[in-house]
Parts: sequence; C-alpha cells; structure tokens
Amino acid sequence: MNQGEKTDNNQGWLKVIVASIFQAILNFIRPPKLKSLKGEIAVIIGASRGVGRELAIKLAEQGTVPVCLDINHIDNQTLVKDIRKMGHEAFGYTCDVTSKDQVEHVIDAIDRDVGDISMYFHCCGVPSPRSLVSEPPPIQVTMDVSIVSHFYLLDQILPKMKKLKYGHIVLLTSVAGLSCIKTQLPLAVAQFAVQGLFESLVEDLRMSKCQDLIQISLIHIYPFIVSENLENDIRLRIPSYFGTIRAEHAALQILRGVRRNQMEISIPTYYFYIGNILRMLPKNATYLLREMLDTGVDFG
Repeated sequence: MNQGEKTDNNQGWLKVIVASIFQAILNFIRPPKLKSLKGEIAVIIGASRGVGRELAIKLAEQGTVPVCLDINHIDNQTLVKDIRKMGHEAFGYTCDVTSKDQVEHVIDAIDRDVGDISMYFHCCGVPSPRSLVSEPPPIQVTMDVSIVSHFYLLDQILPKMKKLKYGHIVLLTSVAGLSCIKTQLPLAVAQFAVQGLFESLVEDLRMSKCQDLIQISLIHIYPFIVSENLENDIRLRIPSYFGTIRAEHAALQILRGVRRNQMEISIPTYYFYIGNILRMLPKNATYLLREMLDTGVDFG
C-alpha cells in the first residue's frame, strides 16, 4: 500500500468515526424506536427478588417468555406462578450458577423444554441494600457469584447465539464497581470485573463479526437508591441528594434502554453522565466530591 492509499484509508476511517459521533448525538436528541420483545426467550439469572423479579414480570408483559433461574427454589416458583396467573407464559429452574455442572444441565434443559435462548439477564451479582450493611459474604462466594458464574453461563449461551446470529446479553453491575463501599472491598473488585467482562465481550463480538447481530448492554445499578419492595429488607436512604426509586421503575428503565440497544445504561439515568464527568476530573477533585456527597448508606 503506497502513501496515497494509506492517507485515503485513514481519511475513510476518520469519516466513519465522525459519523459515529454525530449518530450518537442524534440518538441522544432523538432516541431510536423501541424494538419489540415479543416472542423472545429471556433467561433471568437471580429472578426471585428485587430488580430481577421485576424484570421477569415486565418482560412477560412485553410478550417475552421469561425463564427464571435462581438458587431460591420457593421464591422462584412463586414468581413463575404469579406470572402465569397474569396470563403469561413463564418457566422456572432452580440452579446454583456457581456450579459449572448445574449450569450445563439447566441450559440443556431450557433448550429442550423452552427453546433457543435469545436474551440473557444476569442480575444475581448485584448486592441488595441489606447486604451492603450486613456482614459481607466470604471472598470466594463473592467472586463466584458476581463474576465466575458469568463465564459458566456465557460458555453455554454465547456460542448458540453466535450460531443463530441473534441475541441480547444484559449484564448488571453495581456502583460498588465504581466507588468502593466500606467493608465491601471484594464486592467492589468483583463488580469492577463485570465492567471489564462487558468491554471484553464487546471486543469478542467485534472480532467475530457479530457486533451487529448480538447486542450487549451493561447496566449500572445503584442499590442504595433502588428500593426493592420487600417487607423484610432494610430500607436505606442516601442523605438529601438522590432519593430512591422502586425496583419496578428501575426494571422499566432497564428495558427501555435494552429495547433501544443501548450499550451502557445507568439507574438512575442521570448518574451515567455524572459518572462520566467524574472520570474526567483530577483524582483529588473526585475524592472531594465523594466526601461532599457522602454516598455511604444509612438505615431508613
């Protein structure tokens, strides 16, 4: 390739990059239409409570077939029964996603009983408000639930999506991955790893020429802001600054972003922009802002 061809090639790439930036601005001003989820088969990991539970219900209302996976058999089956009482189809499976053998078995069962998985929501690594003020779980448990389980599940689901040339992967991570919470260092590391997993998956899909066929979304959840609607949970508040939103509203916001194929979504939405601004500031300024906002959790 001569110098002129290299220059033309570089100019071509520059035009594509500029066009992508303008497209992103246009999408912000005028968001894309919401895609239909009717007929999708969506596996929800950690479906028995909180945002995972609400996602399963909202997906069913959209015409999706929710497949609810959870280690809590009783609550998970109660959820499936509740969705069926609403007149929607739903399936439930008990599975410890930290067990490679159980994951292989349950994904095979879903393929056989329900059909090809076209959507995958991983919710079980996001901590509940209760867990943020209680004794943290052992380090190995934290890592296995929050990050290792992803590899077991993706190893079974992603190749099939690539074969079908269709799918949507949704990863949920918490604010702990962006800002360490007191006494929760292992959780912060595990949640930060989900961000790295997301970026690696995006690159994997690009290299395998599947970036336009299989969508991927990363959801930043702020668990001390989301109220889980559970009577036995501790209610938490963040002093003065942010307020709370209900889990069902968080689920609606997540699905709105997923239906627009957004790659990164924040709950609450505005925190996505605040987070990006904070990353551009000097570290000392970031630390001072965190001290001022005091994002620790309190008992409600």
